[in-house]
Amino acid sequence: MDDAVERRLSELESRIAHHERMAEELSSVMFEQGRTIDLLTAHLRRLRDRVAELESGAPRASQDEPPPPHY
Repeated sequence: MDDAVERRLSELESRIAHHERMAEELSSVMFEQGRTIDLLTAHLRRLRDRVAELESGAPRASQDEPPPPHY
């Protein structure tokens, strides 16, 4: 093979390896972001339920009440 062709082929292989590594890293980041979004969605759902409970006048649990002023 011609040196120029061999050099170009080597450069292309290097670029492909870089792109494959980058795609794997992006996939990993997207997976972690998906997990974070799922956790935040669950927290938000619980907060909405709690606010709805408080707005409806449902009795609060004793641990939700603030301590008396003398504490």
